[in-house]
Amino acid sequence: RMPSLLEYVSYTCNFMGILAGPLCSYKDYITFIEGRAYYRAQPSHNGKEVAQGERVDPSPKAAVTQKLLVCVLSLLVHLTVCSALPVGYNIDEQFRATASWPTRVAYLYVSLLAARPKYYFAWTLADAINNAAGFGFRGYDGNGVARWDLISNLRIRQIEMSTSFKMFLDNWNIQTALWLKRVCYERATFIPTVQTFFLSAIWHGVYPGYYLTFLTGVLMTVAARAMRSNFRHYFTEPPQLKFCYDVLTWTVTQIAISYTVVPFVLLSIKPSLTFYSSWYYCLHICGILVLLLLPVKKTRSGETAHKNLQTSPSQKSNERDSSLGQNSFSTTNSISSQNQEVGFRHWSPQP
Repeated sequence: RMPSLLEYVSYTCNFMGILAGPLCSYKDYITFIEGRAYYRAQPSHNGKEVAQGERVDPSPKAAVTQKLLVCVLSLLVHLTVCSALPVGYNIDEQFRATASWPTRVAYLYVSLLAARPKYYFAWTLADAINNAAGFGFRGYDGNGVARWDLISNLRIRQIEMSTSFKMFLDNWNIQTALWLKRVCYERATFIPTVQTFFLSAIWHGVYPGYYLTFLTGVLMTVAARAMRSNFRHYFTEPPQLKFCYDVLTWTVTQIAISYTVVPFVLLSIKPSLTFYSSWYYCLHICGILVLLLLPVKKTRSGETAHKNLQTSPSQKSNERDSSLGQNSFSTTNSISSQNQEVGFRHWSPQP
């Protein structure tokens, strides 16, 4: 049903998220307001959860305390480390002229690593505020422990240990990515990845650095998808080989993410292009070469596909039928959707 005016205003202006979010769906919000989120859910015979009549009142104290500790740590790191490792030093003339390439790569990673805690602070604090008010209860895990991650916006451990672009983006700015998926990606009739990234840039503002970051992000996302689909299956066994593969992909992913988001931090066009030119646009060139040389599986009807082999009509039909499972985003407002396999998630560092 359509919400009433009072319900609509309550959803859009609720005090818990009016400053920094996180964004939540109206369905989740009204379920919380009406008190229906606190009825114990049990798995049924088919694996789906069904609501039972027993009302529970889980305490958010442990979750709120843990998240506030993360906030304090993130704020301390931001106030101490971030000022000592400015991202702008990557384009310092003396640094570029004297530093070796390994030093420049290491500083690029460390400086962008130091820039992330301010986002961790804002998003985790917003999540803790909602949890303290009782919003964000997802249910219980297999051990009977209450889960308070219904509207969480990031997963720090997965972000820092990401071994692919997909894994990084799946765990960053989760709720905004869900919104972009609903309003743009699922409705786009052609090149949905490009359209979604471009909408994200417009949503952030008018700084040229946003557009450079998101346009670069399109290239990096598609190239990373091609690399992963073509090579990952060769390195799953034995465990020692998989470990070496994970170390290599972690290194490449962290460097590529850092390279991509420098303009987002620098904002202006001149310093952003100075940075990319100082790196000789090397990752842009590598991404283009990957797309030219490697076959890329079709992930959505209407999106450009590159294949070396001709496929039959039945194969194409099967691809279209399975394209939903390979979408660029994963939803997070249900337990099953949080684990679904997807190829891409929106990058949006601004809280």
